Amino acid sequence: MSATVDVPAGHPLDRTFASDNAVGASPEIIDAIARVSADGHVGYGDDPVTAAARARVVEVFGHDADVHCVSTGSAANGLALAALLSPWGSVLCHRDSHVFYDECGAPEFFTAGGKLIPLDGPDGKIDPAALAHAARAGAGVVHSTQPQVLSITQATETGSVYTLDEIRELTAIAHGAGLRVHLDGARFTNALVSLNTTPAEMTWRAGVDILSFGITKNGGLTTDAVVSFDRTLGTELAFRVKRAGQLTSKMRFQSAQLDAYLTDDLWLRNARHANDMARRLDAGLRATPGVEVQGSGGANIVFCRLPDAVMSGLRDDGFVFYDSHPEPGVARFVTSFATPAAAIDALIARTRELLAG
Repeated sequence: MSATVDVPAGHPLDRTFASDNAVGASPEIIDAIARVSADGHVGYGDDPVTAAARARVVEVFGHDADVHCVSTGSAANGLALAALLSPWGSVLCHRDSHVFYDECGAPEFFTAGGKLIPLDGPDGKIDPAALAHAARAGAGVVHSTQPQVLSITQATETGSVYTLDEIRELTAIAHGAGLRVHLDGARFTNALVSLNTTPAEMTWRAGVDILSFGITKNGGLTTDAVVSFDRTLGTELAFRVKRAGQLTSKMRFQSAQLDAYLTDDLWLRNARHANDMARRLDAGLRATPGVEVQGSGGANIVFCRLPDAVMSGLRDDGFVFYDSHPEPGVARFVTSFATPAAAIDALIARTRELLAG
């Protein structure tokens, strides 16, 4: 996808489909930050707000865990992988995954040179046969990097969602070959509500060892989190977070976001709305002659093939979206917790007008 599409200042929300990062934060999260700001606390996470946030995560996932708020998803991915990987190890991931395609070498940086091995598979999902082969390739050979980690993206970069059975199959292959499992959950909650399952079933019960828990794309402001279900990683993670400059002095402001996110099902409500808007768009575009919707969907991303003239016309009308997918002529539309239904209908209507014109 293009890295040059920007949302102009003051651009109307009903024309913004570039990313779920383009919208603001949930009011509940802004309010939580304001409440924390009214009180004084000690720094670096040794405060009751951070303790409450960790307790909330443990409750939601039904498993004791180490929880570290960090400032970006890239930091969460890099730190999580580094906790599992030797410098001579390799991470097996999908060719289109964010850790391989969009992190500017951050995983290699955080892991002190760990190698990422891209695997193929349809619709953004890793092919089990490809994983089974790669998980044992070069094992024990001193001339080769050693496969040590499987990284799964849920939801995927195409907007598809691994089923629980698909996750279990991949983690079983990985664990059988002695690999640990990382889940890149930048859009974790969108996948969760799409499957109508529980956080436990989609993570540690399915064989996931460590999670990059995305918050920013679903109503957060300035935080994502690393959630480790393996408590033996606790000390190493703590030092890695500090060394990476991710142990913020006013950690309570990040912790307040995480706590508010998981309170009163805010995270689930936000993701359900985003997914509902994507399904509305998907259905409308599929019913439009001249539009080819791609992929199986499942989360809050819709890819479709459109004529260049239609994409130009949509942009002239103020719609903002990415269109430099690896396959030319494919547009990407992302919905969010704040996308109004009227915006979906306007996009569909304008697309039909341009095709008819």
